[in-house]
Amino acid sequence: MAGMNRPPYTRREFLQSTAAAGSGAALARVAPGALWGQAPSALASVSVPAWASRPMRWFQLTLVENDPVHYDPAFWLDYFKRTRSEGVCLSGGGCVAYYPTEIPFHHRSAWLGNRDVLGELITGSRQQGMSILVRTDPHATYNDVKQAHPDWIAVDAEGRPRRHWASPEMWLTCAYGPYNFEFMTAVHKEIMTRYRVDGLFHNRWDGEGICYCVHCVTNFRAATGMDLPRTTSAQDPVYRAWRQWREQWLMSLLDLWNATIRAVNPDSHDIPNGGSVALGSLDVIQLANRAPMLVADRQGRSGLAEPWLIGKVAREYRAVMGGRSVIGLFSVGLEEPYRWKDSVTSNAEIRIWVFDAIANGMIPWCSKFSGTLHDERWLGGVEDIYVWTEKNRQYLAERQPLAHVGMVYSQQTAWNYGGKEAQAKVENYALGWCQALIESRIQFEMVHDHLLDADHLTPYKTLILPNIAALSDAQCDQLRAFVARGGNLIATYETSLYDASGARRKNLGLADLFGVDWTGKQEGPMRNSYIRLEHKALPHSPFFAGLEDAPRIINGVYRIEVTPREKFAETPFTLIPSYPDLPMEEVYPRVPRTDISCLYLRQPAGRVAYFPFEIDRTFWDVLCADHLKMMRNTLRWTTSEPQAVEVEGPGLLEVTAWRNPASFTVHLVNLTNPMTMKGPYRDFYAVGPLTVKLKLPAAVRARQARLLVADKPVAMEWSGSALTLHVPSVLDHEVVAIDI
Repeated sequence: MAGMNRPPYTRREFLQSTAAAGSGAALARVAPGALWGQAPSALASVSVPAWASRPMRWFQLTLVENDPVHYDPAFWLDYFKRTRSEGVCLSGGGCVAYYPTEIPFHHRSAWLGNRDVLGELITGSRQQGMSILVRTDPHATYNDVKQAHPDWIAVDAEGRPRRHWASPEMWLTCAYGPYNFEFMTAVHKEIMTRYRVDGLFHNRWDGEGICYCVHCVTNFRAATGMDLPRTTSAQDPVYRAWRQWREQWLMSLLDLWNATIRAVNPDSHDIPNGGSVALGSLDVIQLANRAPMLVADRQGRSGLAEPWLIGKVAREYRAVMGGRSVIGLFSVGLEEPYRWKDSVTSNAEIRIWVFDAIANGMIPWCSKFSGTLHDERWLGGVEDIYVWTEKNRQYLAERQPLAHVGMVYSQQTAWNYGGKEAQAKVENYALGWCQALIESRIQFEMVHDHLLDADHLTPYKTLILPNIAALSDAQCDQLRAFVARGGNLIATYETSLYDASGARRKNLGLADLFGVDWTGKQEGPMRNSYIRLEHKALPHSPFFAGLEDAPRIINGVYRIEVTPREKFAETPFTLIPSYPDLPMEEVYPRVPRTDISCLYLRQPAGRVAYFPFEIDRTFWDVLCADHLKMMRNTLRWTTSEPQAVEVEGPGLLEVTAWRNPASFTVHLVNLTNPMTMKGPYRDFYAVGPLTVKLKLPAAVRARQARLLVADKPVAMEWSGSALTLHVPSVLDHEVVAIDI
């Protein structure tokens, strides 16, 4: 193979290889310096072939090496048919080849013999008219590769080749060198040439952190003039340069792979696997610019994750996909750190995860590890879900959300402000708002902070900024323009106190919008501090709804000190400073009242509400109902009009509302369960009756309404343009479908 014993590759050679692989691919390119807040990203127009847009159900069969002599391909082909799966992802190569590859060092399954397992499955899937992706995994390899090409192996900071953490007989490969750019490119070309499938799906393709191999050392120094970083601190300039270098390098890799396969089949596309978005290490917009669909690999929940988390991920992906398919990859096993990959979780847990994904616009993709069945209890449950989606596909396709509330998420804040603490410093703020919105049954979408232009913000009346600390001057201007157009804004804590690179400003970037200036002081953690409700000054304030009998509530834990620029018309909440919590004899407020506001309210054009403390993160931490009411009331004040859909009745429900060409749909996901905050679900507990109120556009009339899960019609009551429907009960999931 060309380049087996060669000096380190250069970026120019990579780009020349990309161009040579196929000039007609019309691929997006990452410009140097255009990453991580240095310039806002923009969505590119990506052509979407029918194979990517048509399937409403995908199935991934991930083979293990000994499957060729143990698994039953006829069973799986029949199961694809029973589940009405329309797209399939099949194991092909990289780590293990399941076909008779002719590429040196491409490890064939030791159990393959003379068979072509991949070819057999492709043939059977084609006979069913399915879209077909082939999965490759380049992250690990064997001793023969290490001996012949030691420079293909990832190296740690001490210069040692890196063994695989789970399979120590294997080695981790370098994602940024010839293994991916030469060897895997040849593998992808061979697969596409042999089988001419619709595309390739890449698992673990983007590396395992910093690699110190000869290629990375040489290429990073050539690009930056620096040696590779020895720390992963978000504020280390060398590490920041490495992140930018890595992203540009990996985008060039995707461009090369895409061009290579499209030179064989122009209708094909390369699909990189993805996981987290808000805390992901790669710019999701750059990925969206390269694919007709994206796959969110959030296979299930673990630890204290909540079932609505997959809906949050769905919104994050949809925010950058421009109507293209967002695939929700789920597994049927327990998703815990102990990696029980052959396990089976409860059907109730599978249902709540998948239905929340569907309710939030995802297309389900079931991932099964190992073609050999060790436990069959999941088969019927997945089949039931898939058959239901096929029966109701007209209501699940071509959907547009009705939500008018947008919550901003910021990868640059996670990278440049949060760093290693991004979960605590960034994500937990967003989770607090998600919990509050879902408990309040308020429909919302996610908004990427690099898409704050007028066109992308048109659907939204209110934006929520949950400690979006790192914002560029241009992004601050976009938010000012949104408010000037009549948009409403809620922001918390350190929002805009840092620039896009994570450098702290002398003042809040949005100080003029918030009407306050930062004094340079911060306080926290605050113990035994409270918020006073100013009932006497504002006896009928909407901010006290549900808190009419509360003279004070608990405070947050951290605050920044600000001084007002102007006299505010109303100050509903004021600070009671911390006082001792021990000994008990000393637990009394030293300063029972101040005029320091905990919520600043302005109406420059649209309405602006600014919390100088982290109410959202504290709410997520302790789930205090008083904070929930404070957040809900603030959102109602800013938005100042009813939402499109309102649901009344008992229970914890996630409510999403959609319009497609021929109908409106309202999804009701019943999260009322003792295992909501710690799965897996054992069973479901029905809630109801529920009243659903939907305000239709003036020119739209409803013909009929049905409950898609109960599979029966439901009566409609009209009051002007408002439609009211009564849902007797919801067990796990119900969809109110109104034909127009």
